[in-house]
Amino acid sequence: MITIDGSYGEGGGQILRTSASLAAITGQPVRIQKVRA
Repeated sequence: MITIDGSYGEGGGQILRTSASLAAITGQPVRIQKVRA
């Protein structure tokens, strides 16, 4: 499982989109923590 800190940078939708792409390419689950809501 890949864990991504969502508080880094803008902490918004771009991290979510990039993480979804990463999960699709690698086939591994991704967990995003501390996402700005």
